Amino acid sequence: MSDQFNPYAELFASPKGPGDARPKASQIIQDNDLIGKWTGKVVLVTGGTSGIGMETARALHATGADVYITARSFKKAETVIADISESSEGSGKIDFVEMDMNSLASVKKAAQSFLARSKTLNILVNNAGIMATPEGSKTKDGFEQQFGVNHLAHFTLTALLLPTLISSSTPSFNSRVVALSSSGHRFSTVHLDDPNLTNLTNLTKDLIPWIGYGQSKTANIWLANYIDRVYGPRGVHAISVHPGVVMTNLSQNMSAEAVEKWMNDAKFMAVLLSPDQGAATTTWAAVAGDWEGKGGKYLAECSVAVPAKDLLAITETGYAPHAYNVEGENGLWALSERLTGVKVQAQ
Repeated sequence: MSDQFNPYAELFASPKGPGDARPKASQIIQDNDLIGKWTGKVVLVTGGTSGIGMETARALHATGADVYITARSFKKAETVIADISESSEGSGKIDFVEMDMNSLASVKKAAQSFLARSKTLNILVNNAGIMATPEGSKTKDGFEQQFGVNHLAHFTLTALLLPTLISSSTPSFNSRVVALSSSGHRFSTVHLDDPNLTNLTNLTKDLIPWIGYGQSKTANIWLANYIDRVYGPRGVHAISVHPGVVMTNLSQNMSAEAVEKWMNDAKFMAVLLSPDQGAATTTWAAVAGDWEGKGGKYLAECSVAVPAKDLLAITETGYAPHAYNVEGENGLWALSERLTGVKVQAQ
């Protein structure tokens, strides 16, 4: 592992499909010698009841930290908590916070619920998300659903928890925010003047959901960049992550024909990851000592991503030119404050 910011390059060089030599989230914890080393630390993972989120929570719990996951369903959360408790090497708490990301009122209530149980937050992983929802799908607050769930809900939660992230930060252990984005961010920048995408009359209905997804995933990157730039000096760093191609329930809105086409593509199947492999880059961003006191980067394949050569290739891991845009990041933060009614309370 010669390059500290691309430590697993050899393992990603010749992918052979799910379960191949590419690292799992648990390997990241082991390689960083963190089993049982984070006793007293607190982690919150959104969408921790399935797929990448569940495997991220499982890996982070092995550190000994107290781990909270968000979920809409108590029954589903209870099952995951029991599973992690039985399999984890960690001794910390594993608990859940009820949160429906389609409702900003629910998100605000979830932040209050978490803060009532913990005065500390060291790592926030904004993992939950939806993809390619049908045109016209909206949140309970009337926002285009992907922008509302993937970005505005996470903005709301993060803004409400930022004071605690700041107060939990120490010179030797800065707080971190990890934002799950996607290679899909390349589909669209953020339409700051039309976030609900009501003016895309020149596009076909099958394209609009992907523009919405791309916008929301760019927003995830911009949120992380803004936090790192503005709050990094106060001890809170943020990183955005493309987890890789993982077949989870994220693809539930896609047609069977589209999924089958992917499954019949040899190159696609070779880069496909299992959920525990898909959680590796998130986990690396959350725990690696090399990221202490650093952030503001977009990661893929457990490395700092480079500019994309092909913006439309699904197997491409690089980023679009619009991924780093200070003016856009500032504009998105201001827009998000206005749309959610949430501002970070100064300390």
